[in-house]
Amino acid sequence: MNSTHSLGAKVVITLAALAFSLSCSSPEGNNDSGRVKTTFQTSRAWSPAIDTRADAVMVYGTGKSLAEDGPDGSSAVENRIRSWKERGYRVDFMTGIAWGGYNDYFTGKWDGATHLDEGQRQADGDTIWHGKMVPYIVPTRHYLEYFKESQVKRVIDAGIESLYFEEPEFWNRGGYSDAFKQEWEDYYGEPWRPQDESPEATYLSNKLKYHLYYRALDEVTTYAKEYGRSKGMEVKCYVPTHSLVNYSQWEIVSPEASLASMKGIDGYIAQVWTGTSRVPNYLDGVFKERTFETAYLEYACMASMTAPTGRRVWFLTDPIEDGTRDWNDYKKNYHATFTAQLLHPEIADYEIMPWPERIYGRLYPKSAGSDEMIKIPSDYSTMMQVMTGSLGNIPVSDNKVSGSQGISVLMGNSLMFQRFPIHEGYDDPALSDFFGMAMPLLKRGVPVGITHIENVGYENTLKNVKVLVMTYSNMKPMDPQAHNHIASWVERGGRLVYCGKDTDPFQNVKEWWNTGGNGYKAPSDHLFSLMGIDAEAPEGEYVFGSGSVMVIRKDPKEFVLEGGADNGFIAAVTGMYSKSGEELVFKNNLRLTRGPYELISVMDESVSDEPLTLTGRLIDLYDPTLPVLTSKTVKPGEQSFLYNIDNAPKAPSILAIAGRAYETTKERRSFFWVAKGPAETVCATRVLLPQKPSSVIVDGEETFDPALWDEVGNTYLVSHPNNPDGVQVKIGW
Repeated sequence: MNSTHSLGAKVVITLAALAFSLSCSSPEGNNDSGRVKTTFQTSRAWSPAIDTRADAVMVYGTGKSLAEDGPDGSSAVENRIRSWKERGYRVDFMTGIAWGGYNDYFTGKWDGATHLDEGQRQADGDTIWHGKMVPYIVPTRHYLEYFKESQVKRVIDAGIESLYFEEPEFWNRGGYSDAFKQEWEDYYGEPWRPQDESPEATYLSNKLKYHLYYRALDEVTTYAKEYGRSKGMEVKCYVPTHSLVNYSQWEIVSPEASLASMKGIDGYIAQVWTGTSRVPNYLDGVFKERTFETAYLEYACMASMTAPTGRRVWFLTDPIEDGTRDWNDYKKNYHATFTAQLLHPEIADYEIMPWPERIYGRLYPKSAGSDEMIKIPSDYSTMMQVMTGSLGNIPVSDNKVSGSQGISVLMGNSLMFQRFPIHEGYDDPALSDFFGMAMPLLKRGVPVGITHIENVGYENTLKNVKVLVMTYSNMKPMDPQAHNHIASWVERGGRLVYCGKDTDPFQNVKEWWNTGGNGYKAPSDHLFSLMGIDAEAPEGEYVFGSGSVMVIRKDPKEFVLEGGADNGFIAAVTGMYSKSGEELVFKNNLRLTRGPYELISVMDESVSDEPLTLTGRLIDLYDPTLPVLTSKTVKPGEQSFLYNIDNAPKAPSILAIAGRAYETTKERRSFFWVAKGPAETVCATRVLLPQKPSSVIVDGEETFDPALWDEVGNTYLVSHPNNPDGVQVKIGW
């Protein structure tokens, strides 16, 4: 579990997007507006090696970690906060809500009673641990009182106004502790039942876990806002969380989409990175890692959760991951996840990295199979800082990812309820019932979207959806009202593709569709009844109002577990899409223009093995030397991040920098800035100039080299060691 997380073709862009890109094309200090566009998390006090130059820092945890954190020898959160404020950072606070350094609670120091029995426990009685003396917690009301007093109140008293409650997680296998048993009796009004007893017990157990962390966040955020107001502060509360895709893969329950409408929640951080996205899945009978595609779907999942409510979401990537890999592996997968996040043009706020102390300070294998352990290579840190620096400039864009728009896959929180344990008559290897609907489309170059069933009641959720693909083989609807909204959308002209046999044992759990006067064998029967379709409808197409429903009596996992098995599904979606008056286009790539930035991903296992070539005056931002190219060819399985000089602001201007530029000053014959970045790294800067320079002075030293002048793009490459205190650069011509 991550401790983050414990990432010649001149394309036309809209005037609005271009105006935005010109207004923020070079990073010049923290945002004047005070809006946090980029942030990162750390458990350490400020130090030169981890000064990332984001807009804000999220100081993690209140406990002690390192002696150097405080000038008085302590390492309390107040000292860490002070150290970052002294360096000009806005400081926020993050801590785990399902786990953390809360030893004073578990050992009895807080109230005189030990609470290790409140850890999540497996059937064999073992506690599920996040670390030494750090159990995953059953969030009892007593624990919440401790959490509010020792974490929330303390940091608000220290002047923090933005709080991030990370990873509300309850493991599927963790429903056996005495604390959980008591919560069961209180919630259901009946004796506890072991979750391995039956599919119904599994479903009810996981539904309770979902409720407990919903309740926990509701209580904690309500308290935080009320206590903040009592001190004249307007406290904001956010939830850093994995995607519903990943939690379902890793067999964890969390409130997920339901938090989007909780009064006390102001937004999310989408915790997506190599570790979540490299989880293997099936396609065409092949089980393997598909990091880019999985990351794309994870980010789509997270963006759709907050879209109807307009709440904020930051996207996270990580240049490494929790698991020990080599630096080349980290870089390849970082490119995949980083590109995937930028292919969602409606999101432009980012957590640029977690744990810079880990990224810059730890040793990892130099290459695959190597026994040599090294710190982050200089070229990787420079490239990474160019990438993270660009996130401060990436604009929201009205442009769409290339490809046929309007196909979406339905998901719901109950996707997490059927994952563990496995019962006879139900199996969903590697979450194949979800990937069976999404991956065949995405791999054919369709920018498939995600729709959360919890959000279909919002007016705009289904507004731009032309074809909705869904199943109840891997989830069940928690609210019958969702069916009314889906049926109404179909009646107005929507096209629904329903895939599923509806024979799994979870169809029979005691729920709204078979209780309280309802007698439906399966929840889909209730949905079909609203559209005049008979229960247990056989495979075929059914007309309802101006729209129609295609029923496919196969579970979606059947489309991917064997080779060539998705052809019928693709034909059905193609047919339904054509009814919207458009042809469904297949290709092997996704492309997007955002201001001056060009994003490209060419996929393998697709409709062709052809590379994609873009021409123009392009800076390759995935190359630490920031070369200016006249064409860039991207092969299947690769991604590219480019700066299109033809869309750059007027010279002189900084187009890319492995750090951040401050105090930029433009005069008639010169350009000045102060570059800041982490110590022990190299700052490469590509500068657009009116003409070839005659002088380049770096910290008082003349460094001009004619070989670093680029005639094609009218740019010059400045390179020097980074310094968090600043390096003065002046170019004359």
